[in-house]
Amino acid sequence: MKVPRSYVVALIAFVATWLVSHGRSTPYNNFVLLADALLHGHAWIAWPGPYIDALSYPGQHYVIEAPAPALLLLPFVALFGLGVNQTLLAIVLCAVGIGATWELCERYGLSPLASGFVCAFLLAGTDLLWCAMLGDVWFIAHVSSVCFTMLALCELAGKRRGWVVAIWAALAVESRFSLILAVPVYAYLLAAEDAKRRLSAFAIALLPFAAFWLWYNVARWGTWYDIGYTAWYHQDSAGSPVGSPFQLRYLSYQLQSFFQQGWQVIPAWPYLQTSLAGLALTYTSPALVIAFLARKPARLTLALWAAVLLTAAPNFVYYVNGFAQFGMRHALDFEPFLVALMALGLRDRMPAWCYVLAYTLIGWSCAVGLWGCWYWNAFVRTAN
Repeated sequence: MKVPRSYVVALIAFVATWLVSHGRSTPYNNFVLLADALLHGHAWIAWPGPYIDALSYPGQHYVIEAPAPALLLLPFVALFGLGVNQTLLAIVLCAVGIGATWELCERYGLSPLASGFVCAFLLAGTDLLWCAMLGDVWFIAHVSSVCFTMLALCELAGKRRGWVVAIWAALAVESRFSLILAVPVYAYLLAAEDAKRRLSAFAIALLPFAAFWLWYNVARWGTWYDIGYTAWYHQDSAGSPVGSPFQLRYLSYQLQSFFQQGWQVIPAWPYLQTSLAGLALTYTSPALVIAFLARKPARLTLALWAAVLLTAAPNFVYYVNGFAQFGMRHALDFEPFLVALMALGLRDRMPAWCYVLAYTLIGWSCAVGLWGCWYWNAFVRTAN
């Protein structure tokens, strides 16, 4: 039996990410703590101290991040307890996401060469590899959302089963909340043919996740809606005691972060460094401009751009840019849709110089991403 290439690519991504991570186990294992809490029948965690970001809410501490990674960890924490390596889950999710990306490229009709470049870009040309190698609470959430978003896009390019798209979409949302803004786009793409059956399956499959989400909010906050990020903003020294963490006054700060924030030159090795506030996409991921080459099919192209804009919007008005980080980790909310657009753009016939330029930009992006992983392992979070 022939092994699908996507499986081989996933295995390669797993090994590469494991090697870069040095098999570390993150100390910021909030999702292990949350999985243990859920297994004991409550939503508050046994808070080990201030190094774990958790919201202090009358009498207990709660994880404010979306809970999907904790749900995935439930069986392992049940078997092995609090010693479970959260980073290992991040590595697995990263590998699955890259395998799904290869499959997506094949379904779009890309050559193996182009598919390899697209997969390499998503892995190393974005913050995905850096997030997966660390596996911290904030970072595994990004890896999880990328994984499930790529699986959703892959299903939309294949059998287009509404219930399958819904499961992947819901898990992406329950990894990073901003991905809820992509759900209408998935529904739109499912409605292209046999709309009633596909949309009904899509809606029905979403119901259990919605019910869980309501229960989870009531269990934490005593109300059906989520107040976690707003309450955190009110307690955070970088926030404000009143108001919303999403405000237009943060737009200029985010634009500077995403597009201008550069390296710092220092007189000693390694001569370049990044601040903990990160490095702009202009430097880490210039290959994203390839997405603008996508032209057809027009319906899919426009839908993917809509998903980009919708999922990017909250990040451009949020009060922090993702600190601490290597690149712009919040971009991982919308980069899967840009990667799909890149694949569509590389599928169309272009002059040879366009391919050379595109692959050069991908090479640069991957080189910077690998440098960032090395830099963090060597100077910021020394790998054992």
